[in-house]
Amino acid sequence: MGRIFISAAHGGKEAGVIDPGSIAGGTTEAREMILLRDLIVPELRARNFEVLAVPDNTSTTQIIPWINSRARQGDVAIEIHADAAASPDVRGARVFYIGNNDTRRNDAELLLLGLLRRVPQLPNRGIQPDTASGLGSLAFCRQTAIPSLLMLVGFLSNPDDRSLLENRRRDFALGIADGLTSWSRAVDPGTGTPNQATYPVININIKGKNYSEQGILVNGNAYIPIDLVDTLGINLSKAPNVRRLTYRQIVYVKAIELKDFHVSVAWDSGSHTISLRSNLQIRPGQFDKIISHGNTSEVQLQLFLKNHNENALKLFPDLPKIYREEAIIEEVNHDIAFCQMCVESGFLRFGGEIKPEQNNFAGLGAVGGSSQAASFQSHRIGVRAHIQHLKAYASLEPLVQELVDPRFRFVTRGVAPLIDELSGRWSADLEYGAKIKAMLKQLYESAGLL
Repeated sequence: MGRIFISAAHGGKEAGVIDPGSIAGGTTEAREMILLRDLIVPELRARNFEVLAVPDNTSTTQIIPWINSRARQGDVAIEIHADAAASPDVRGARVFYIGNNDTRRNDAELLLLGLLRRVPQLPNRGIQPDTASGLGSLAFCRQTAIPSLLMLVGFLSNPDDRSLLENRRRDFALGIADGLTSWSRAVDPGTGTPNQATYPVININIKGKNYSEQGILVNGNAYIPIDLVDTLGINLSKAPNVRRLTYRQIVYVKAIELKDFHVSVAWDSGSHTISLRSNLQIRPGQFDKIISHGNTSEVQLQLFLKNHNENALKLFPDLPKIYREEAIIEEVNHDIAFCQMCVESGFLRFGGEIKPEQNNFAGLGAVGGSSQAASFQSHRIGVRAHIQHLKAYASLEPLVQELVDPRFRFVTRGVAPLIDELSGRWSADLEYGAKIKAMLKQLYESAGLL
């Protein structure tokens, strides 16, 4: 029977200090996850599973190498987290799995079902591919060498979830142990031989044509020969996080990772075929350039918004149209601006200090020492202020329209022409640009452009 690796999120040293994770209600994410982990481990051992717990002093960058150096065929790995949100009303549990992996999706369902059966009072936020996370991918799901899942057991920022976690910790542990038991037995029912891996072959389709060589399926993930990656014009020499393995003297790479290089990746489970298509619709070098042309239509923006928030277009029916019009006038990429709005407002759910009636779609501050965020008289003026603020960061060119952005004059013009350069400037979050780019990829995938 395979072994189970379990990591309690946070608690290790980051930049020389202990990382507490989320903090709320007089407790921390690190504390709660360590306490929960310390109940799960003995429960699994009582069920005759071998369990390896990642040491609490391990930093975020050390967790995956620690697991990979010890992992073998048939093992599985889980990392448990507590979520947090700006609004204390948000609650529930969910599980992330690596995108385009039907096997891992089923595993995630087993894990979440185990918890919810023991703690039915916990809302079900469902299972999600890691491409739907804030950063567009999760290292724990992608870079761990064995089947892995990342579980969010509830929101520490929500009083009800926090109370459940603190007062029914034993039930949480039993539920997670139930899910891990089912998952581990599905991966390795006890008949496999460690370290003697044999992988099934899969077909490869490139731009609608069958490729002469085959790939392999490893833990439900499609891997393709490295030679094929070269023919797609992708240089992986400076991409150390792309998962590679050598099998029968051939180097393979995980196909899903090619999405970061603007390659469309699709899996057909019926024919066991991985389909790859280089994106030719997004202009080279323009993906993350703020002063550039957008690629989506008004309808595509509407559908993307509606799919993430059914009520968004009821409150703001004209917003996709306005974003395209205002951005085009100032030569700002409307796709980037729209995705930044989705990140800032939670797909127009708001929920923080900014209210919908303020028409402030990008978290713009006021001037004169006001404690309130800026407010605008209409949807269009709010969007125009957002576009102007983006242009202030990304360009030295003068504005076309009359100035409405209250903080335009405080920006050092042209200091951030690329999305990543907004990190630490527009927001203190150093992953801010990565979150916008992840949202942009989701938009292009939904529109069939990526």
